[in-house]
Amino acid sequence: MRVIAITGKGGTGKTAIAAMLIRSLVSKKMTILAVDADPDTNLPEALGDTVEETVGDQREFMLRERDNLPPDVDKERMLESKIYSILAERHGYDLLVMGRPDGPGCYCYTNNLLRGIMDRIVKNYDLTIIDTAAGLEHLSRRIIRDVDELIVVTDGSKRGLQTAQRIRELVDEIGLNISHMHVILNKVTPQNRDRLIELVKQLELDLVGMVPYDEDLASLDLEGISLMELPENSLAQVEIDKIIMKLGM
Repeated sequence: MRVIAITGKGGTGKTAIAAMLIRSLVSKKMTILAVDADPDTNLPEALGDTVEETVGDQREFMLRERDNLPPDVDKERMLESKIYSILAERHGYDLLVMGRPDGPGCYCYTNNLLRGIMDRIVKNYDLTIIDTAAGLEHLSRRIIRDVDELIVVTDGSKRGLQTAQRIRELVDEIGLNISHMHVILNKVTPQNRDRLIELVKQLELDLVGMVPYDEDLASLDLEGISLMELPENSLAQVEIDKIIMKLGM
């Protein structure tokens, strides 16, 4: 069991990175769970999927009905059953969408139930890839815990790399159980490549890959077409394959 979470500030292309990782990994003999933990819910579209119900919907149901359920009903079992019912089985991976974040009121009750359920679900897979919201909200609530690799996706700017540095500081500050943190530079051009490498060294970040700006990827993204349609020789996809090898996946 291995858990990889992908984060970064908005607009860096973290969802595209997550989709391309899944695209390559489905060819390997492993069970994969893709989790969209971003309230914007862009991962299904990037994978060519549609999802009707989310974990957030089921959590809302439990919050509404908790006082109406018979006292002998195992509420955790009920919520777990509902989550498994919305787990979308696709070719080579399963997809689970977390949906909207907590709304008004206290969600401690349902979040406590959800933590144990997510622990059990994740253990059913060889690999879990989580596309998180910008920042570390879902991880800081510890709904998904024990992350092996945190991948911070950043764009070709010093500000983006400084965001990666702040994420590293936040991970240490709130004591998240993350084994390794890596950085992927996205949308890299020949003009900014050398300067970005220099900045990464200055900030002492672990650079695991540099994904070049790719016209094929940009075109699909603009039209809202699944990144599963990327050609095999896509510059971005070729670099993603190299990153997969570096991470030993």
